Amino acid sequence: MNEKNGAKADEAFGTERAAGEPVERTAPQEAAPSKTAPEKAASPREAATEAPPTAPTAAVPAHDPRTTRQALGEPAEQATPQPSKASDRHAADEQRVDDNRGADDNRGLDDDQGVEDDQGVEERCRGNEREGGIDAEGRSGEDPAPARPAAPQSVPPSVPAPASPPVSKAITEDRETPPARTARKELDSERTSEFVALKPDLPTVTSPRPAAWRPTPSWSAVAHGEEPEAPEKSKQSEEPVQPEKPVEPEEPEEPERTREFNAPAAAAAGDRTMALTRPAPPASTEPAPGPGGPEGPPPPLDLLAQLTNTPPKPETPARTMARRVKIWGTLAVLLAILVVAVQALRPLPAPTLKLTGASSHTSDGGALSLPWPTEGQAVVDVNGLGRMGSYGEMKPLPIGSVAKVMTTYLILRDHPLKPGDKGPLVPVDQKAQDDYTNGVPEKESVVEVKAGQQVSELEALQAVMLPSANNVARLLARWDASTEDAFIKKMNDTAKSFGMTNTTYTDASGLKESTVSTAEDQVNLAKRAMADPVFRQIAKLPSYTSTTTSGGSTLETARTQRNFNKLVPLYGVVGIKTGSTTKAGGNLLFAAETPVGDTKQLVIGAVFGQHRPNIIETATAASKSLILAADKALRNETVVKKGDVVGQVDDGLGGTVPVVADKDLAVPIWAGASVEIKLTDGGRKLPHSAKTGTAVGTLSVGGGIGEVKVPVSLKHDLSEPSLGAKITRLG
Repeated sequence: MNEKNGAKADEAFGTERAAGEPVERTAPQEAAPSKTAPEKAASPREAATEAPPTAPTAAVPAHDPRTTRQALGEPAEQATPQPSKASDRHAADEQRVDDNRGADDNRGLDDDQGVEDDQGVEERCRGNEREGGIDAEGRSGEDPAPARPAAPQSVPPSVPAPASPPVSKAITEDRETPPARTARKELDSERTSEFVALKPDLPTVTSPRPAAWRPTPSWSAVAHGEEPEAPEKSKQSEEPVQPEKPVEPEEPEEPERTREFNAPAAAAAGDRTMALTRPAPPASTEPAPGPGGPEGPPPPLDLLAQLTNTPPKPETPARTMARRVKIWGTLAVLLAILVVAVQALRPLPAPTLKLTGASSHTSDGGALSLPWPTEGQAVVDVNGLGRMGSYGEMKPLPIGSVAKVMTTYLILRDHPLKPGDKGPLVPVDQKAQDDYTNGVPEKESVVEVKAGQQVSELEALQAVMLPSANNVARLLARWDASTEDAFIKKMNDTAKSFGMTNTTYTDASGLKESTVSTAEDQVNLAKRAMADPVFRQIAKLPSYTSTTTSGGSTLETARTQRNFNKLVPLYGVVGIKTGSTTKAGGNLLFAAETPVGDTKQLVIGAVFGQHRPNIIETATAASKSLILAADKALRNETVVKKGDVVGQVDDGLGGTVPVVADKDLAVPIWAGASVEIKLTDGGRKLPHSAKTGTAVGTLSVGGGIGEVKVPVSLKHDLSEPSLGAKITRLG
């Protein structure tokens, strides 16, 4: 078994044993007491390496390998002498072990003194072994040197525990004492360099891994598989050193690479030969610090302070508030600059003209009294100024040929004409000729036409409005809408859009008694119709010359067709339409122009439901009385004088400039009447800047053809809004 241990020990030290080579066994010489000069005081590392002194023990009896084998129950083996060549190999192996230990010691020591101390201890141990002359039995020739107590080792029950061997005991029973080696001086290349910071004011970084105590094992301890025990001082030095917080991120240090001479993995379990293994440094319980310490990377401000070699100032509420003020203040200033630029470059709002004076004017005096008819319905309005008065209950009643006002209005709306134009030609169909033939016996209002003739639009409208031709009204309805029913629908739709709620049309001529309306609804329609200049031109004609009639002596065949409204052109009457039937009675829708001051006012009225004979003359007489009374009641009254402030121009940003009337505003009015005053820009675009006296709009009263208006102008210069107004505007 010892040979097996020896072979395995040879493999552990890198030696090769040839098959059949004898093992040389040499008895060690007895060591003589050392006569060298006294050594200097041991260094702290020597004190930690050497065992504490113990009392002298009795001489150890000679140790016989055969006795040991018998005690362990192993068969005795014949030792084979070994050539002297093995000693050379052992010396080379020992030199490599010492070289490795020296390199490891250099990495674990802080200075050169520690390396020399370890080498001195080992050299003294080897000198004692050489001078002591250890014999083959394991005893010294003289008194043995005090030995350190060995670590307790488990021994089989049948074998007594061996006594503590002396320091000079052989490694194994079957191996010779290793040859002596001289102390080797540390080379410069083996010295451990120390990093010196370029900036001395930065904190020095201490390695988080403490230097491990590496005791030098004795040959006897290796033979018995004992681990060297560290003294108290070494145990204290093994405690991990708390690393200081690094200033800059550092790469974690590469773990120390220690080469070991381990026994082969195939060694038997009972082999007690121990490989020379250096104790590993104690593992640190704290995590290796990263670039920013255990807490992670440092904040940007701390990192900047490290780079500039200026430690950050301690955080205080005042500094925090100051930093926030700087950051948010800068952002606020940039935002303010952006807002100012955007507000200054935004388009300016369009100026507006506003009325600041009175919006209406009421004339002095009591209510106006007019000569109303004794029956039916009557209404008198001044176009654009308001209603002078009304009479009777406004309920639907037959209106006769007054319905032709809607027919003429729609034809001119859908087929407009310019003053002086005759318009397109309308072909006369057989139905129009038949209506003429059948209408004469029925005493209808008709005009002679023949199928195949063509009549202009203007002449056809004249035939409808003046002699009130029923057959031509139906012809225009078919020409416009293809069928009479379709045209009647258009008539009713238009009446509804005008707010004529009491009006219903059932035919284009008004002959049917089912066509009903009121004086109020027809006055509303007459105002719209009289706004068309061609309509007004047709309505005020006393007569026209027909191109379709044969020129006979009857009304229907005469070349000159006269207007049934006998008031035209008397008393300023300019139209518009008569209508009479047995059921409807006499009806007249009239319009008269009355001069008031520098203007002409249009008085529009209606008299319906006159049944006293002659019904048409009765309606005409009643209408004449109302026209004359209205003309007498109207007078001119100044409601605004020249230079009066009537409004202002608003630039949209809070700036205003007053405007004044350039002339007196005289309004046609009657006693007790109230008129509305309006200020408009007249469709013009107001400027952002203008001089004093620039016309900016009109002040008006009334509407339609009777509207009265005067210009208004700036009282002061109009300037563009200031920069402050542009910046502070909202919306």
